[in-house]
Amino acid sequence: MSTLLIKNAYLVTMDDHQREIPEGGLFVRRGLIQKVGKTSELPETADEVLDLKGHVLLPGLINTHHHFFQTLTRAVPAAQDANLFNWLKTLYPIWAKIKPEDIFTSTQTALAELAFSGCTTASDHLYLYPNGSKLDDEIAAALEVGLRLAASRGSMSLGESQGGLPPDSVVDSEDAILKDSQRLIETYHDAKPGSMTQIVLAPCSPFSVTTDLMKQSAKLARNYGVRLHTHLAETEDEEQFCLEKFGHRPVDYMQAVDWMGADVWFAHAVHVNAIEIQAFAKHQCGVAHCPTSNMRLASGIAPLKEYLQAGVNVGLGVDGSASNDGSHLLAEVRNAMLVSRVKEGITGFSATPSPSGSPKGVLREGQGEGERKLMTAREALALGTRGGAAVLGRKDIGSLEVGKCADFFAVNLNQLGLAGMHDPVSAVVFGQPVRADYTVVNGKFVVKEGQLATVDEGKLIERHNQAAKRLLAN
Repeated sequence: MSTLLIKNAYLVTMDDHQREIPEGGLFVRRGLIQKVGKTSELPETADEVLDLKGHVLLPGLINTHHHFFQTLTRAVPAAQDANLFNWLKTLYPIWAKIKPEDIFTSTQTALAELAFSGCTTASDHLYLYPNGSKLDDEIAAALEVGLRLAASRGSMSLGESQGGLPPDSVVDSEDAILKDSQRLIETYHDAKPGSMTQIVLAPCSPFSVTTDLMKQSAKLARNYGVRLHTHLAETEDEEQFCLEKFGHRPVDYMQAVDWMGADVWFAHAVHVNAIEIQAFAKHQCGVAHCPTSNMRLASGIAPLKEYLQAGVNVGLGVDGSASNDGSHLLAEVRNAMLVSRVKEGITGFSATPSPSGSPKGVLREGQGEGERKLMTAREALALGTRGGAAVLGRKDIGSLEVGKCADFFAVNLNQLGLAGMHDPVSAVVFGQPVRADYTVVNGKFVVKEGQLATVDEGKLIERHNQAAKRLLAN
């Protein structure tokens, strides 16, 4: 199929003009958007024509932080009520049993879940490789499902015997990590617009790798022009660890190891001060905001208002499915809006999308300093679309515009949970999270009529459950 016509939808472009077009649609050719507008303005025929009357059509959501393998260890009883460090110590021995086929299966499970939530691009952070597992297993699985993938070659080299948090059984030598990182970049990284696979270098966290590995990873990434990612300032425990181990707060430590720049984004970044936020803005670092995971592990709530007002690019992440227990990115949009209202019930704030990508904090026209303004549903959607694209450094996704990738999803508004909703856009954020009826990536259906179009959902669930049970068996 080379051409696809979508017509009669309530179309939300998320472009610079924030257009919303009732009875709108798209004309797609070879995976790229050729026309955007009212149905009456589009070609009448195509290889496939889809009438989405009664649906809201949105740009594909972009997930900026995940750990696909953790779908195998959801709601583990011993880890249900732990904070981050104790949660990790409980799960590391279980993850040490993972095999290559588990990486493949868990990747497909996570990506299928994400596709049902309207996600079309996902960044995953795979940081342990037991029993011969490789990032190649994840990449192969993702190509079958059909979502775009930013595959992060994570790493852990600082085991317990060296003062780190992870057990020695799940860490690798730094020489092996760097050699494999170079191999993956040379084998898989595609920097061209429309790319389906990109490689990211991603040492796990300050408490699981050495200073030298942080520096060498940054050097290698910049030699090849790939991006850098790590966890940072997720908990107060991490702050104390960095002070004791390195003599720096987490953000200062990143500056000391040359990890500040427009090619870097950090997961969580909850415990930061005003000076550190300005450092992110100055160096154009991005942040993956993971509100559900941060609530689940009682880590805190990131200072979203301050990030946006400072001009920091912010995207959304579901985080690992053992600290969220789901991979529903539309739910993350909802939670980002709600926790911002709890923490950031502020004066004169708007997260209106800027031409450069992420929302930016500005005063709205006619809004006085004394007026309380809460984050809106559309502003939260901007985080999940344009914000995510900016964080991943991609200009070809995040909005529905001519020349951009045909990545989008549609939700049928004629369903019980959305009955009585008076605004089709806000409905999918304020309402309880729903499944996408259609998810399209590169002009190809991944979800069609509410069903997975690329893999067998039933067989995937069965295979995944068998792997999960084996990991917890004595």
